Amino acid sequence: MDLGLTDKIAVVGASSKGLGKAIALGLAQEGAKVTICARNSNTLEATAKEIRNQTGSEVLAVPTDVSQPEQVESLINKAIAHFGGIDILVNNAGGPRAGRFDDLSAEDYLNAVHLNLMSTINLCRAVVPTMCARGGGRIINLTSVSVKQPVDGLMLSNMARTGVIGFAKTLATELAPDKILVNNVCPGIIFTDRIKQLATVRAEEADISFDAALEKMTADIPLGRIGDPEEFANLVVFLASERASYITGTTIQADGGMVKSLL
Repeated sequence: MDLGLTDKIAVVGASSKGLGKAIALGLAQEGAKVTICARNSNTLEATAKEIRNQTGSEVLAVPTDVSQPEQVESLINKAIAHFGGIDILVNNAGGPRAGRFDDLSAEDYLNAVHLNLMSTINLCRAVVPTMCARGGGRIINLTSVSVKQPVDGLMLSNMARTGVIGFAKTLATELAPDKILVNNVCPGIIFTDRIKQLATVRAEEADISFDAALEKMTADIPLGRIGDPEEFANLVVFLASERASYITGTTIQADGGMVKSLL
């Protein structure tokens, strides 16, 4: 299937490793030109080189902290100046720290909102004008299965990421006349550094080994295994493509069947 992504221009957040890296690589493999960003410039440049070598696609690396509005503006301006516009925005950022209500300060909540909700809003504000000028686009927000089934011990993520869903659903309706499609994707337990961190926290809380904690997490997955980043990236790449032209305002999980809700 031709996904129609050749020479499309994408920006992928938090893309030096993990899910963001897998998505950037997947888009580049389909012929898209990609701007990647992350806070660590050395890791970011290494990832850019790796994607270029594997795909032959053009990759622009821009060190960025997406929780900082001025850096978001600079990122988008550099991407537009380099490539001439943006067709695809993948909003992604690292998750806020784990913790329960009694563990968290007011500052923790504000930091989570800036990291996950306001970064999404600021990136959308920056890219929508160029998408409108180009006759449409795709905005895909990485959230978490916690927006459908809150995860114990992740108060900050449960709170901030749910706000992204409300924002995106409204934005999808408002931007539909401009042919800009807005969707959310929810990773379940995918083997990334974030999952390793959560497994470590749960191991300490339950006084069990790291491997035992991973095994307990896997027990909730009907497919019986933790997902691979490439499997999740495949969903995002499809939603970014021309083949997903009638999908907007949705929230789709890739979780091996873990979420038990009907929708």
